Amino acid sequence: MVKRIDEVMPSIAFGGDYNPEQWDENVWLEDAKLMQEAGVNLVSVAIFSWSVLEREEGKFDFSWLDRVLDILHEHGVGVSLATATASPPAWLSKEYPEVLAVQENGVPYQIGSRQHYSPNSKRFRYAVKQLVKEMANRYKDHPALKMWHINNEYGCHLAECYSDESLSSFREWLKNRYQTIENLNQKWGTNFWSQRYNEWDEIQFPVNLPTFYNPSQKLDYKRFMNDAIFDLYKIEKEVLREITPDIPVFTNFMYEFKPLNYFGWAKEMDLVTWDSYPDPREGKPYRHAMHHDLMRSLKNGQPFYLMEQVTSHVNWRDINLTKKPGKMRLWSYSTVARGGDGVMYFQWRQGKAGAEKFHGAMVPHSNDSNSRVYQEVKQLGNELKQLDGLAGARGTAKVAIVFDWENWWAVEHEGKPHNRLSYLDQVYQYYRSFYEKNIAVDFVEPNGNLADYQFVVAPMLYMIRDGDENNFEQFVKNGGTLIVSFFSGIVDEQDHIHLGGYPAPLRSLLGLTVEEFAPMADDEKNTMVANGEKFIVDTWADIIKLEGAKAIATYKENWYQDKPAVTIHRYGQGSSIYVGTNPSDEYLDQLISGILQQLQVRAPLEAPKNVEIVERVANDKTFLFILNHNNDPVTVALEEGTVYQDCLQGKQVTQSITVQNTDVAILVC
Repeated sequence: MVKRIDEVMPSIAFGGDYNPEQWDENVWLEDAKLMQEAGVNLVSVAIFSWSVLEREEGKFDFSWLDRVLDILHEHGVGVSLATATASPPAWLSKEYPEVLAVQENGVPYQIGSRQHYSPNSKRFRYAVKQLVKEMANRYKDHPALKMWHINNEYGCHLAECYSDESLSSFREWLKNRYQTIENLNQKWGTNFWSQRYNEWDEIQFPVNLPTFYNPSQKLDYKRFMNDAIFDLYKIEKEVLREITPDIPVFTNFMYEFKPLNYFGWAKEMDLVTWDSYPDPREGKPYRHAMHHDLMRSLKNGQPFYLMEQVTSHVNWRDINLTKKPGKMRLWSYSTVARGGDGVMYFQWRQGKAGAEKFHGAMVPHSNDSNSRVYQEVKQLGNELKQLDGLAGARGTAKVAIVFDWENWWAVEHEGKPHNRLSYLDQVYQYYRSFYEKNIAVDFVEPNGNLADYQFVVAPMLYMIRDGDENNFEQFVKNGGTLIVSFFSGIVDEQDHIHLGGYPAPLRSLLGLTVEEFAPMADDEKNTMVANGEKFIVDTWADIIKLEGAKAIATYKENWYQDKPAVTIHRYGQGSSIYVGTNPSDEYLDQLISGILQQLQVRAPLEAPKNVEIVERVANDKTFLFILNHNNDPVTVALEEGTVYQDCLQGKQVTQSITVQNTDVAILVC
């Protein structure tokens, strides 16, 4: 039986990636003492250490890692032990060049960086299994071992491979999916442009084509690569489960990462973890807040770990701005507020060599324990110890946003009426409105359970699979409110048009049909009128014909003036709303505010602008996070008659609380 994460780490995990193989042993002892001072209780070890663990094929040296784990355990620091498979050693590529991934132009990648392996290489898979078996048998009983960190950021640099072995695997994947070549021809629509296949070995990669590729083929290639990389993870997981059946396993996800379907991956993980690196130039904390909420939602609200962030600055942007004092701590608490039970960094000690030597760390190059960075780290680590009972706490949301990775792949393929549509931008547009109102949001798949929500938004859900429409219909029939945005319900899972009038699967639910699409030029805008007010719209206009729905906003200009832009339709006990254009934030805020008010869905507290308020609940305790993203102090009125305990200040609070600029208050009641 796999241990629960809160059994393994009963308090908030705090630490980071630790790379002792880059340092002498005298530094290891110093590190362990500094970790103790900083409140570190978990570090990830051995992520990129394959070449020093297996210096030659079959010749393993674990002596240095034995010593590191012993030192960490002696100092009360647990270990998230990586399987070291993220970057294969030079000898493997030299002896078996077929392990190298191949670019779209047919040229193999070379050694000298990282993640240069082909996920479809049988030789690579064999080498991975051998290494993981050795590590698992070696450390299965070590008291420092808390969890297994499989590989690292799968697909980060290389999410597609065009090797001969990958092509052979792609054909086998297609055979398993479609069984017969006739079925594949039908599913790919190959009678178009004389693309019909008679044999499986006629199928090639969708690359190096004189014009448009087959969208069904391209979509399947995306699915295939996701599955191929996922298989690598499952190979390692299977080995670890057999040897250490009680130790949790995971791999770390990434921000805005399109190639991998994380909803599918999360089902095979005991803990969702991810890496977040907000650019200090963005000034948009809602974007990373959204991904915290998405990561928490991948396992139905189970708390996640932030496995990587940076203390100060990264090294890989054009200009690597440093986080201002207090920002790292504030953004870390935003992580915890939204379900993070772990706050980790890349990395513990700033490197002296290699491509990431200027990437920030918990201990900077100066090795000065009085440095600003280390002192902020130390403050946060020791504060997190005060949050007794928080680990495992969950939030409660009455609002959900539908998110679908395969829809993301499909809607952004070429050949659309508008070829610069961004799926993420549409999702962000709706999420931002809820974030700024401090309304909790979960994310769900189109076929996910909607029963716990009152309000669901499906932004640009271009792909609707069989049965998805029934899920939405049942939700609205039972009293839910659904918003669907433009260019939704257009194709099936093969990227074939749903015939019968756009959006055919949702036509009855929405009470309308879309007769035409009217994309707008880059600088083109229109105006729509709603409740007597004018609002700017851009990007897209649907030409809507009402079939029971009622227009609540109409276009004011162009050849489609006076036609519906936004509609509402009563369906069963609930309502469906269709937004047939890309409206301004002002309009969306007004629309969403009205729905929230009608449904009596409220924020935990009223707050000034740029103040983030989030609740987490554990047993009989409610933790209330108040995060001030402003440059000035703010005062927030509290629930009348409630006595709160300030977790960080250690005192009781009633009526109101003042939070300093770039600061946080955590109250429990």
